[in-house]
Amino acid sequence: MLPKIALVARILLGLILVVFGINSFVGFLPSPSLNEKELALITALSQSGYMMKIVKIIEISSGILLLANQYVPLALILLAPIILNIFFFHFFLNGIAAAGMGIVLIALGCTIAYSRKESFAGVLARN
Repeated sequence: MLPKIALVARILLGLILVVFGINSFVGFLPSPSLNEKELALITALSQSGYMMKIVKIIEISSGILLLANQYVPLALILLAPIILNIFFFHFFLNGIAAAGMGIVLIALGCTIAYSRKESFAGVLARN
């Protein structure tokens, strides 16, 4: 049962990342309305000239790796800080009720990571 759930989680997470990552460059989906705090943070990150571009490139490339089932542990490690910041962005700026997408992304990532826990044994080994 877990392999099927992990497969669905991997494909779903990969699709979400690729679609929303490409959308940030092309803009085929409507932009969500942002409150003052959200807009200030997104504007600051965008005006840095590189931060949002790098984040979106990592999202797209990691999403492609997940969809292709290649280097999945690497993709998850690259995505971990991005997914956590998506959750924190919504949680701290709007409260837990608005953090739904972040919770979903964390659940998908954790499901995939758990299904490949042997790949993370070295990372979690204490010296």
